Amino acid sequence: MKWPVPDTVFTRLFGLVLAALLCSHLVMTALFMVFAPDGPPQDRRPPGAEAQHPDRPPPGDRAPPGKGERRMPPEFWAGFAIQLAVVTLLAWYGARRLVRPIEQLTQGARELGRTLDSPPIDETGPLETRQAAQLFNDMRAKLRRQMDERSHFLAAVSHDLRTPLTRIRLRGTQITDSTLQQRLNQDIDDMAAMLDATLAYLRDNSQQENWEQLDIEALLQAMAEDAQELGQPVTCSGQASQLRTLPATLRRCLDNLLENALRYGLRADISLQQSNTTVEICIRDHGPGIPEAELARVFEPFVRLEDSRNRHTGGTGLGLTIARDAARRMGGELYLSNAGGGGLIALLVLPR
Repeated sequence: MKWPVPDTVFTRLFGLVLAALLCSHLVMTALFMVFAPDGPPQDRRPPGAEAQHPDRPPPGDRAPPGKGERRMPPEFWAGFAIQLAVVTLLAWYGARRLVRPIEQLTQGARELGRTLDSPPIDETGPLETRQAAQLFNDMRAKLRRQMDERSHFLAAVSHDLRTPLTRIRLRGTQITDSTLQQRLNQDIDDMAAMLDATLAYLRDNSQQENWEQLDIEALLQAMAEDAQELGQPVTCSGQASQLRTLPATLRRCLDNLLENALRYGLRADISLQQSNTTVEICIRDHGPGIPEAELARVFEPFVRLEDSRNRHTGGTGLGLTIARDAARRMGGELYLSNAGGGGLIALLVLPR
């Protein structure tokens, strides 16, 4: 049986404190009822006072003292209810204050999983939570430094490789065999394209962007119209309200997906729909698709499939990698699947 109340630290702490206080009150009430004096209190009125009240029954008609019925006055139960309400509010406030640093730590871990540019969490609360928050912030800073060092290293290597490539191209002009010279120039062009894509990929990851409200429907309509002006068959349908996202990152993700769809699928159909929690952008092409066993591998950097995605007519193998990284940076996810009637479906799911 599933409890209707979520099983959280706050729920357990609040329930434990409330149960302990309630049990203590019940025990005190039981002890009071057991050891309280029996019968009504003795009549301490002066002699002759009963004569002034003819309607009062004579003393002989009253219940004799002894083990009579114990009755708690209404004031006792009213005070008990008020005290219980005050204790409940104090227990709720105390449990909330103790659990708040843990909730901040959980939220910080969730944001760190989305992007390394997330802000550090506040080091507040008891000693244990402050230590945990400090260790978390130190781990985040180390990860960020390692990613920056890796990006700088790869960017430097990619930039330095341009010089030997240029020398190889110049020396290739001295080759008399035209066929060999053409193949050599093709290999040099492929390497240069890979270096350019690598530099662009690292540059995009190092940029920081602010979250903004974006009319995603207008963005998709503009992209479709731009493609149609170039003679490319692109359709767009669906509606959605504004979305808080990273505009440049979203545009870069959609550009890569649309470029792949037009390059390998000849035609692209863009559809947009939304729910209470997500916005879904579907880009479908009408090409050969991707083998089911290769759907996960195409997200790896520099992976190009020979069967359906020829390396000489395709890109550098970073388009889908950049698109998925961009989707995750916005807190979403990118999924690939083959359409039933042929073609590939790229589904971008973004949180609202």
